[in-house]
Amino acid sequence: MKNSPYILLLAMLAVWTTSCNKKKEVQDEVKAFMLSDTMMSRITLDTVKTEMVRNELTLVGKVVPDENQVIKIFPLVGGNVEDVNVELGDNVRKGQKLATIRSGEVADFERQMIQAQSDLLIAQKNLSSTEDLYESKLVPERDAITARQMVDKAQAELSRVKEIFSIYGIGKSTNYTIKSPINGFIIDKNVNRGMQLRSDNSESLFTVGQIADVWVMANVNESDIPRVKLGMAADVRTISFPDQIFKGKVDKIYNVLDPETKAMKIRIQLQNVGFKLKPEMHATVYLNFEEGNQMQAIPSQSIIFDRSKNWVMVFHSRSKIETRAVEIYRSLANRTYISSGLKNGDVVISKNQLLVYDALND
Repeated sequence: MKNSPYILLLAMLAVWTTSCNKKKEVQDEVKAFMLSDTMMSRITLDTVKTEMVRNELTLVGKVVPDENQVIKIFPLVGGNVEDVNVELGDNVRKGQKLATIRSGEVADFERQMIQAQSDLLIAQKNLSSTEDLYESKLVPERDAITARQMVDKAQAELSRVKEIFSIYGIGKSTNYTIKSPINGFIIDKNVNRGMQLRSDNSESLFTVGQIADVWVMANVNESDIPRVKLGMAADVRTISFPDQIFKGKVDKIYNVLDPETKAMKIRIQLQNVGFKLKPEMHATVYLNFEEGNQMQAIPSQSIIFDRSKNWVMVFHSRSKIETRAVEIYRSLANRTYISSGLKNGDVVISKNQLLVYDALND
């Protein structure tokens, strides 16, 4: 009995020590899970909310210029290419010289111009003389009428030759200058200095196109055709700019199938800001459409896959962050729909969450 106070004192001391140790462990644990100001500035928080479930078609396509803004330039005369002033990919202005051709045909047009001017001058002088004789009753009226017809014929021939000069852009030399008909880029070039051209050449020398607006031509598999609608919003990604999404819409559906690939083509129109999209670029097209049901949705980058499960970091406070397993219904490029594990109002970390996950679970 005499030792009872000492035993009681020792028991109280043991309880107090255990309590202090537990408090210290809790404090250490809280301190270990506390996010710093720097880390808070690096993460992004998103709130879980219910959304209409969307599905996504992924299509393969390529960038092409707007055909309505593309002009092929053919040689109007044959001859020798004296000079080529532009290269493939150059930006040209309307009326800019593209190439010069030295041509015997141009020399012949010059001869026709001189001949037509001479014939008109002779016809006019003949008409003047005939009219004077007619007024003096020295020639019949039909001679005067014939003289006027000759003037009209010579005038028509001169107008025809002048129109050829205007169409061909011929000057006073024997050279034929090829000029750009529009502002745009040289997207095809099939001519070099010293090349001999035939007057019946059927191949275009240059193709000039405006690419401020471009098209993406994509292939739709036969099984996916019912899902594609005119006016659908489209997200386009390219290898050159993997982090940038180009927004467009389906503006034409080609209602025929390619006999070889059995795929249907669709066209997406895009604004080409900064001319980043180049003709013949490969593109991946994402078409989204609603399924009709609703489900919790979060950014796709929030998901962490580890140990054969999908996880998200649920944020309660800077010192309380929960690692929670979730079941995924569907994952798209930007949004993931959750079938279980989250509820509306939960806050998840959607940027740099892997750093927090490693800190909490290692």
